[in-house]
Amino acid sequence: MRKNRKRCPWTSDDPLMIAYHDREWGVPLHDDRKLFEFLVLEGQQAGLSWSTVLRKRENFRKAFQGFHPAVVARYRERDVERLLKNEGIIRNRMKIESAITNAKKVLVIQEEFGSFDAYLWRFVGKKPVKHRFAHLGEIPVTTDEADAMSKDLKKRGFKFVGSTMCYAFMQAVGMVNDHVTGCFRYREVR
Repeated sequence: MRKNRKRCPWTSDDPLMIAYHDREWGVPLHDDRKLFEFLVLEGQQAGLSWSTVLRKRENFRKAFQGFHPAVVARYRERDVERLLKNEGIIRNRMKIESAITNAKKVLVIQEEFGSFDAYLWRFVGKKPVKHRFAHLGEIPVTTDEADAMSKDLKKRGFKFVGSTMCYAFMQAVGMVNDHVTGCFRYREVR
């Protein structure tokens, strides 16, 4: 992690954000468990900063037992109560319950499409959308693809999946390359 590299400005000087930017953000992801993890984490971010979520990420991984959808889908009220007492995560009942609901819905999608990955990537034609934005201000907060994903997820019963959240998810898992063109990662993930 070299300091003199030109990065997307949202990383600021935060070492955790820089590491996330340099290693993960925008890299095409095709692992169902990790995709579910990002879906949950993006939902947890609602109303908060991504750095807050990143700082709690390892705690979330432990609390949600590695984000295995089949495991989380079996959570009951006692698990919700356990999670609400966990000071290492964001203790919001609606967000916790949405993670459980969404895990159940992921299992249904896996049955229907073969994988959560196959379902999600169809919204971008199975390949990353390559944008060419020079400045953060050019990057949209949603797109037609994110709107379509949000609408379909909601129709299937998912929670905390608005268009803006879906677009942030698409950026995180590499469905779109929104590294600014001057960022060293723009060419690497292209």
